[in-house]
Amino acid sequence: MAECGHYDHWKLDLALVKEIGCSLLRYGPQIHTTLRAPGVHDWAFADEGFAEIRRLGIVPVVDLAISACRTSSATSRTRTSRSFFADYAQAFAARFPWVQLYTPVNEMFITAVFSAKYGWWNEERRDDRSYVTAIKNIVRANVLAMRAILKIRPDAIFIQSESTEHFHPECPLALPHAEHRNAERFLTLDLNYGRRVCSAMYEFLADNGMTREEYHFFMRGKELRRSCIMGNDWYVTNEHLIGGDGHSRWAGEVFGYDTVTRDYHARYGLPVMHTETNMDEGPRGDEAERWLWKQWSGIMRLRQDGVPVLGFTWYSLTDQVDWNHALREQRGDVNPRGLYDLDRNIRTVGRAYKRLIETWKPVPQAESHCLRLPVTA
Repeated sequence: MAECGHYDHWKLDLALVKEIGCSLLRYGPQIHTTLRAPGVHDWAFADEGFAEIRRLGIVPVVDLAISACRTSSATSRTRTSRSFFADYAQAFAARFPWVQLYTPVNEMFITAVFSAKYGWWNEERRDDRSYVTAIKNIVRANVLAMRAILKIRPDAIFIQSESTEHFHPECPLALPHAEHRNAERFLTLDLNYGRRVCSAMYEFLADNGMTREEYHFFMRGKELRRSCIMGNDWYVTNEHLIGGDGHSRWAGEVFGYDTVTRDYHARYGLPVMHTETNMDEGPRGDEAERWLWKQWSGIMRLRQDGVPVLGFTWYSLTDQVDWNHALREQRGDVNPRGLYDLDRNIRTVGRAYKRLIETWKPVPQAESHCLRLPVTA
């Protein structure tokens, strides 16, 4: 957010959210400056920002750990440190009791994969034991945070923002690898929702350090489902082609968002929110706009088929920096995928998003599947 100029232009950015017509905003305090030490918080920036959000009539979906889990999923992390995050979540809920919607930990699956399978973030590990350790620590932190927030606000609603994935076998030798990865993609949400994993995944977890006690902790969390909306993220990189040697590469869109989301909805039976997507504005100038309408068309098809999709998110408000290499290096590359550029000039996709909101907003409000606040859990 510093590189994108938000700390200098936060009031303007919030005004742009209102100007474009968004009624909900995924937003959170910067944890690295807010959580100074266990139990020690600096709320100065959050107090100003959330007061302005409330004044503008924008409903926040509060992300508490976008950067926290991307710097703190370490395999050595203890139960005590996980409770520090739960304490932080509870302190936020107590300070801002009017907030109802939360995403405690953003993209648990991606954080674990990038940190302990691909070796890109945090621990920079590439072994299954580190991967399972990252999964259980990240999901446990999320579960403890949800429980802590519910103590303050019993009607809080949690919108998971989780990557939606599918793995395609390239050849017959790739079939077992694809089967494993297509089961593995559900692990973070299975544990978060207290859903029993399949026998192959149970063996995978146990073989790589998850104890029975730890597994049973997650299975006791079924009651949290009643407070959850399954948020899922979708990019052109979310489908993968698996080779006979088990290695994967991005496949581009094969099935698409609506097809893969049906798998997730059938598994969990929860209301759905499309919580992230984007596309760079390319040389033609309409690439991102075309992607926007493709995603929206998939959402409308899901709703027609009876899947309760409650919301749609373009990520993000402004262009981003260094996302083309997964934030692994600080090069200063500007990625033209925002609704506005870094000078706060609206992009083609921003104008299309504004039109989409203006023209389509009355439709879901007139139908049964619509998020109206406050919500009774």
